[in-house]
Amino acid sequence: MTSITACVITKNEETNLRECLESVRFCDEIIVVDSLSTDQTVEIAREFTDRVIQRAWPGHIEQKNFAIDQATNSWVFCIDADERVSEPLRAEIQRIFASQDISFSGFRVNRLNQYLGRWIRHGGWYPDRKIRLFRRDRGRWGGTNPHDRVEIRGEIHNLNLDLLHYSYADLGAHLRTINNFTGILAREKLKRHPRFITVRLLFSGPLKFLSMYVLRRGFLDGWPGLICATMGGYYTFLKYAKLWELVYARNPDEERKKSSYV
Repeated sequence: MTSITACVITKNEETNLRECLESVRFCDEIIVVDSLSTDQTVEIAREFTDRVIQRAWPGHIEQKNFAIDQATNSWVFCIDADERVSEPLRAEIQRIFASQDISFSGFRVNRLNQYLGRWIRHGGWYPDRKIRLFRRDRGRWGGTNPHDRVEIRGEIHNLNLDLLHYSYADLGAHLRTINNFTGILAREKLKRHPRFITVRLLFSGPLKFLSMYVLRRGFLDGWPGLICATMGGYYTFLKYAKLWELVYARNPDEERKKSSYV
C-alpha cells in the first residue's frame, strides 16, 4: 500500500486538534507544525505523533510548504485543524492507495462547511473543491496569503467526497477571522498597485452578497445562508476599505505621488 503523510499546521487549536488527528490515523505518518501555541495544542499533538515541530509563523503558504517538506513519504494529505476526513473519504483514499499504480499527481476533495449549526450546501460554499492529497514532488502551496492553494504539475482526479470543515465556533470567531484576513489581503494587494479602489469599495460588497444569496441560492440554507452571504459581502467590502485606508488615509499625499492608484 502506498504510504501517506498527514500534514497539519496549528496555532492554539486545542479544541479542534484531537478530532482532526483522529480522522487521519489511517495515514502512515502525521506531522504537526505548530506556531508556538500557548494552550494544550502541542501536548495533544504528541498523543498522536512524535513529529511535532514548533516554529514561528511565517505565513500560511510558507508554513504549509515547510510542513510538507518534513514528510518522509512521497504522498501528503494536508488538512487544517478544524477539518475532519469523513468516513466515505477515508475509505476511498484507502481503496485507491491499496494499488501500487497511481497515475495521478493529486486529488481534489469536496469541502463541506458547517456554519452556525448547519451544513452549508449553497451560496458558493459547496462543493468548495480543494486539492489536499498530492505527490509532494509535484505540488507546492502557492496563491496569495491568506488564501493559499495547492499548485500541481500533472493530472488531478476529483474524488467527489467530503472533507468536513467546522469553520467558525460562532459569529465572533468569524468576525475575528474576517478582520485578520482582510488586513493581510489589503497589504498583499497594495504590493501589486491595484486600480479602481474606490469603485470596488462601492460595488464589490453588495455584488458579493447578491452573488452568494441570490445567484448561488444561499437563501436555501435558511438564516445561516443569509448570515453567510452578509458576511461574504462584508468581507469583500472590508478588504477594499482597508486597502483604501492604506492608500489614501495614511500619508495620502506621499502615497498618491508614488503610485498609480485610481
